[in-house]
Amino acid sequence: MQASFNPLPRPLVLASTSPYRRELLARLRLPFETVAPQVDETPHAGEAPAALARRLAAAKADAVARQRPQAIVVGSDQVADLDGVALGKPGHHARAVAQLRAMSGRTVRFHTALAVRCLDSGYAADDVAVVQVQFRALDDATIERYLLAERPYDCAGSAKSEGLGIALLDAIVSDDPTALVGLPLIRTARLLRGAGVVLP
Repeated sequence: MQASFNPLPRPLVLASTSPYRRELLARLRLPFETVAPQVDETPHAGEAPAALARRLAAAKADAVARQRPQAIVVGSDQVADLDGVALGKPGHHARAVAQLRAMSGRTVRFHTALAVRCLDSGYAADDVAVVQVQFRALDDATIERYLLAERPYDCAGSAKSEGLGIALLDAIVSDDPTALVGLPLIRTARLLRGAGVVLP
């Protein structure tokens, strides 16, 4: 009797409770579970946006890998960068208005960092995708209409490019199309293959 093919040498765990990252990882058609990483996401004093994204992605993957040493763990974090200043998740309407006003007519860089860990095998790999987003000039009425329609208060940069937020933009430049949504799948697939996962 022929053994069934298993593309996963170990359990796969997403170190995140983000519905956006969960939906993206599901596109790879691999079974996985999610575990909340319980990581303090407070920036360090003077920490650059890119460094913050990398540190938090690694911290999330490491925290869950310690709980599940036999698993392949994927951690990710995204930080919006406006002239070297990190823009986090707005959390509420007033802060989202302030973020969109600040980004109006400007280019914002989104750093989406990725870390894959497996303690039992010793595998550890990191990468980051940088997405340049050009916002069009936004007046207050446009900002208000958008925020009331989509309420993107849990998104870095206060806009969902996969939804109505695309209408706020003039251009997106990236070599990993899903990075702006929250998980760079080209890089994720590459690092998972490095961990021994079989993908198409």
